[in-house]
Amino acid sequence: MTQERKIGGAAVQGIRQPFTARSVLASALLGEEPPELAVAHLVQLVGLFGINENRARVALSRMAAAGEVTTDGSGRYRLAGRLLERQERQGASRLGRTRPWHGRWHMVVVTASGSPAEDRAARRKRLVLARLAEQREGFWLRPDNIVLRPDPASDADLARYSGVPDADPVGLAAALWDLEGWAGRAGELCTRLDRLLPKDPSDLAPGFELSAAVLRHLQADPLLPAELLPSIWPGPTLRESYTHWDRRYRQVLRAWARAGLSP
Repeated sequence: MTQERKIGGAAVQGIRQPFTARSVLASALLGEEPPELAVAHLVQLVGLFGINENRARVALSRMAAAGEVTTDGSGRYRLAGRLLERQERQGASRLGRTRPWHGRWHMVVVTASGSPAEDRAARRKRLVLARLAEQREGFWLRPDNIVLRPDPASDADLARYSGVPDADPVGLAAALWDLEGWAGRAGELCTRLDRLLPKDPSDLAPGFELSAAVLRHLQADPLLPAELLPSIWPGPTLRESYTHWDRRYRQVLRAWARAGLSP
């Protein structure tokens, strides 16, 4: 497997995408429970990134038309559709829960051939979201210490099996996932969380970007059994650090929103 295909690899993590009105709005709603905010608050929030009210409202209208948010006309927007599903995955990634592992692996085989490129890309995305890794083209696997979500069984072009590989499982996991790269990036993010503990509104915009980076990284955690991980694994530390940091960030954010101030 090439470095680019490894989940959590530096080739994926190093890409920093600019924030658009939609990405800020989506991230703001993704961080809420329940995932709902007043339009006035959303407009104020995108202003942190130099996005004006008109662009924010246009983005909200487009998100509503795409089924990503809903509104009851009271001036509040709520996540829907695929963004609501994304919030569920994000919450599961933050918790990082697994189940006891007894050595067996999930194995998923692509049975279709000649599928359109768009279908193949969508299928690959679903398998990656389920935290499977591709050992060779069309053959995906991972330890069965988690429930696969989304479930490959819902795809008629996939066949799902369970088994125990003959190969050394520790070596197999190291070949499928860039564990060293994921751990190194997690350490960097822990350091950034320590250095940017939010204190006042001037920390909100950089904190928003840092939060998004941490959540992306947690979703790239393969959630492997402890038996297959390096002796020192920063996953739990990153989750604990982020929980503490996020609590503080939201305190500053709520105070800023109440005051109606800009940094």
